[in-house]
Amino acid sequence: MELKISTFICPSFSISLYFSNFILQKNTKGQLSLQPKIPFSSAIRIKYKLPMIRTLIIIGTTTILSLFGCSEQSKKDESKISKNTQQKPADSLQKLKEKTSYKNIDIKEFKNNWGLTTIPEELEKLIYFQSHISSAEFYSHGFAVTIDDKSGLKSWSEDSSFLDRLLTFAQANGTGSFYAIWNDGTTKPINEMPVVVFGDEGGTHIVAENILQLLHLITFDTEISVDLKHAYFYKGGDYEKSRDLNKFLKWMLENYGLNQTLNPSEIITSAQRKHKEEFDKWFSQYYKIE
Repeated sequence: MELKISTFICPSFSISLYFSNFILQKNTKGQLSLQPKIPFSSAIRIKYKLPMIRTLIIIGTTTILSLFGCSEQSKKDESKISKNTQQKPADSLQKLKEKTSYKNIDIKEFKNNWGLTTIPEELEKLIYFQSHISSAEFYSHGFAVTIDDKSGLKSWSEDSSFLDRLLTFAQANGTGSFYAIWNDGTTKPINEMPVVVFGDEGGTHIVAENILQLLHLITFDTEISVDLKHAYFYKGGDYEKSRDLNKFLKWMLENYGLNQTLNPSEIITSAQRKHKEEFDKWFSQYYKIE
């Protein structure tokens, strides 16, 4: 009888040792066991009487070939990765390129998109800051001034009287929510009109009394969270400061005398106290609020 002992190395390589001169014997309890005809060490020596040098050469050659086989196997395994997985890095690069496309916004193009010859000074200064001092999303998490074609608004209503009263101007977070200025039908200038957030998963809420209050809100430096009932800012334990937050805070202090807000809910609550009821009534003409 011959005994084979194998040691697994990798998918394409294993070591096998064969030992001869074994017999089956019954022990005192009548159980079968494998016993060598001669001492175990002798059996090994009998099976492997090759000179040591020859043995080392064979082992070395086999190992090299086997390792090569392992390498080839690894390449084969890598080729089995799904096309979707392989595509992800390319998709991420493309998304990065698309995101950087809005960091340098042309003021004239922004005005034309709104159909106006002038825009609020606060917004024009912010566009300059984003384009020349910082970059989109680098001064406040998830926030970026954008040139928007109102395609997002049209998912709520395509009624012209609805679209004409809303001026979209910024991305609110990285999942698709956005900010818009609501023309409440009064004669006050645009920079005094309330700001609304439209949530990517539903929910539409007044968040600021005007553009300047919104700028104060985003100094908190987290993305806004929006659900059907609330819009809020939350800073968790894994928070990391935006790269250019300090530049933004300095800019806010120099231009508007405002420091970083530590309680964004106060700003939102104050704005909703003044405008929520009126906005919800107007908005319900075009979209049913659950």
